[in-house]
Amino acid sequence: MIKALAPIAALMAALAFAGSALAETFEVKMLNRGEKGPMVFEPDYLEIQPGDKVVFVPSHKSHNAATIDEMIPEGVEGFKSRINDQFETTFDKAGFYGIKCSPHIGMGMIMLIKVGEATVPDSYKAVNLPARAKSRMDALIAQAQ
Repeated sequence: MIKALAPIAALMAALAFAGSALAETFEVKMLNRGEKGPMVFEPDYLEIQPGDKVVFVPSHKSHNAATIDEMIPEGVEGFKSRINDQFETTFDKAGFYGIKCSPHIGMGMIMLIKVGEATVPDSYKAVNLPARAKSRMDALIAQAQ
């Protein structure tokens, strides 16, 4: 009986490992100026799968990446990287994640990440953001829908 279970256990282990091997890594640059203007994440919208990683690269000084508290899936703990540090995080739970640069949110430095199958919660549209960030986020939400 134990010998009969060995191939099944090996298959299950291989499948579990294969899932993590299929995860992708995406790079997001934090820029003083990019294609869409000053103080931007490039890209500013990502669609990824649960288990994928995002690396935030401070291509210019004085930037960080942090979740917008009201714009993360329920039960997810937010993050906040240090200024000027490259930061990598894995997105395990499906949903939408609003991301900001803490020092430059007032200048509109935000992005949106869609993980897996998800729809933008209506509450995201009512989140209080500075005017420039709100305008950019509204456009990203429209793009996501």
